[in-house]
Amino acid sequence: MPPARPRTLRLRTLLGAFSLDVGLAVLIALVTGLALGFAWGLWRVFEIARAGAGTTDLAALGEPGVLAQLVMTVLSTSAAALLLYFLRRPASATERRQSAAAMRDPATWAWAVSGGAVVFLGSSLIAYLTSLTGIEPEPTNLAMVDAAMKQCPLFLALFAVVLAPAYEELLFRRVLFGRFLEGGRPWLGIVLSSLAFALVHEIPGTSANPPLAMLQLWLVYGGMGAVFAWLYWRTGSLWAAIVAHGLNNGIALVVHSLA
Repeated sequence: MPPARPRTLRLRTLLGAFSLDVGLAVLIALVTGLALGFAWGLWRVFEIARAGAGTTDLAALGEPGVLAQLVMTVLSTSAAALLLYFLRRPASATERRQSAAAMRDPATWAWAVSGGAVVFLGSSLIAYLTSLTGIEPEPTNLAMVDAAMKQCPLFLALFAVVLAPAYEELLFRRVLFGRFLEGGRPWLGIVLSSLAFALVHEIPGTSANPPLAMLQLWLVYGGMGAVFAWLYWRTGSLWAAIVAHGLNNGIALVVHSLA
């Protein structure tokens, strides 16, 4: 829940705190991901030994399946979101009461549903317009989504509609954007938190997409982040952003499965 009376903080103070938050989030996610990968490797060694394969070839370990990859993504990113929330931006009792009051307001849910629909329609429109110019970007998570639809569709739905929206909104909107909102510079917070949101979803140098296709993806993800941040600001409840995020992901998942 945003503070009722934000106080304007020095820009240097806010940018420093934002940079620290981003750095800590990346570090926590990487360390957690490495630890989970190591644990998965140990488990594979145990399975191979139990099967009596008697091989020490690392290639025999294989790679984590799509379900394991999704679980690792959930645990590593949620670890970053939860630790930063409790250590850097915990909600006070007053904020919790104000958020609960916002949740009882029907307008909050109307804004949330409208925001989710606007995000999906806006993303679809951008994709259509850019396709007319011959730009056809492929999100880096598309292969994982397609594989998960075949192997673990129920967990994919849980991941896309519930888990990912919850921890992403906690990290990007409550922690990153919320710091600027509390500091009296919400518009700057929308820009920077949305930029971070876009870059995390499409990391530079990790995709085969050409530059213009990457710009299109960053525009889509950045626009999503901006709408979710505005919803949090407008309604006074992070739940509005979470619901809008989950609704957008759910619609996109259904449309993609029918394509």
